Amino acid sequence: MNTITIIAIVILAILLTIASMGYIFYSLIKRYFDNEQKKALLELKINNQKEALKIVNPIRLQAYERMALFLERISPNSLIMRCYQPGMNLQLLQGVMTKNIRSEWEHNLSQQVYISSEAWNRIREAKEEMINLINSTAANMNPEADPTSLAGAIFQSVAGGHIPTDEALEFLKKEIQEHFE
Repeated sequence: MNTITIIAIVILAILLTIASMGYIFYSLIKRYFDNEQKKALLELKINNQKEALKIVNPIRLQAYERMALFLERISPNSLIMRCYQPGMNLQLLQGVMTKNIRSEWEHNLSQQVYISSEAWNRIREAKEEMINLINSTAANMNPEADPTSLAGAIFQSVAGGHIPTDEALEFLKKEIQEHFE
């Protein structure tokens, strides 16, 4: 082999080594900057989520509060006390109570966006159970009966401890503690 060939091989080896090292260096630098960019984007996303939670969490908590108030307002004791007026007949009291529940429900429909599906289902079930309790109790009574006897029969039905609104309210309280503590 002549000297020129050896020099060419050495130069080629050096160039290949430099190219390999350059490629390795480029790959490492690129990976580093890609990771830094991903980290910066992740931090930005986390900060945006934190900012969003600062806005959304109070709204969500307010929705839970409103639904707790709804359950309290449609509970047998509160509902009867609020709806009963002297001079009412049994059918009128029944109608006013069921209308009141439906009206309160319609007023709070938008809250379902902010609470869990399970909580919303429990609240809806409590509402339906209360309407069914009122209607079935009234259906089993003499239409000429005094409206206070309807109130008494409703209180007697829930005296055993199964108050639909209380069960839904307990679920709401538990969920609030899990999410906001």
